[in-house]
Amino acid sequence: MDRGFRVHVLLASWPLFHRVGGVILSRWAHFLAGITWIGILYYFNFVQVPSFAAFDAGARNEATAKLVPRALWWFRWGAMLTLLSGISILAFQDQFDGDYFKTPSGVSIATGILLALVMFSNVWFVIWPVQKRVIANAQNVLAGGEADPAAAGFGRRGLLASRTNTLFSIPMLFFMAATSHFAPFHTAATSGKRGAFLGIMVFLTAILELNALGVFGTAPGGTRTILDTHKNTIIAGFAYAALLIILFEVFFS
Repeated sequence: MDRGFRVHVLLASWPLFHRVGGVILSRWAHFLAGITWIGILYYFNFVQVPSFAAFDAGARNEATAKLVPRALWWFRWGAMLTLLSGISILAFQDQFDGDYFKTPSGVSIATGILLALVMFSNVWFVIWPVQKRVIANAQNVLAGGEADPAAAGFGRRGLLASRTNTLFSIPMLFFMAATSHFAPFHTAATSGKRGAFLGIMVFLTAILELNALGVFGTAPGGTRTILDTHKNTIIAGFAYAALLIILFEVFFS
């Protein structure tokens, strides 16, 4: 028997080179990318922002010009790979065919996906564009130029979006995990209940996102109180997760 043919037969017998391999490799990539994305998100909010606030202007500009671009590269491309590997999971996973999204597990994963898509959009269409302006300002100041008076406003917009992503990450991670370990214990999932739960979730998420985008203002206080400190954001994130879990129990238990 030809050696090349034997190798082909051997590889064809390994599950890793079949659909199940696509599933596990996609999940592996999803975990690695998601850890990178959310890990750097938490670094920004829990470490970098409080630390930068204690720096003098010169040190803050130095760090913004040299450290932040590298962190943002891993941050945004971690988000991109998380999205692409998530799509790959959906493509390989045969359980998502048919009526899967009509089950409590399907509603759970849909909730996690919707929150993650909003977070992804914040990264690429809000945080990254405004941070480019902040970084350019820091580099210009270090080169001896004049500071951009609009830079602080751009930084505030990026902060609101980043804090909102931190808030969303708490319920998002719960419902991603709940798909396999919580939702299967629920059985009632009529179209009316699915629509009611997802409708409420989308409405509440939209309100929080509009707050992040500055529709209700950008100054500290008011509706931005939940985003003014990372402590407030963590509390709000767990409160939102608890509310969604209670609604899930009410509609699907």
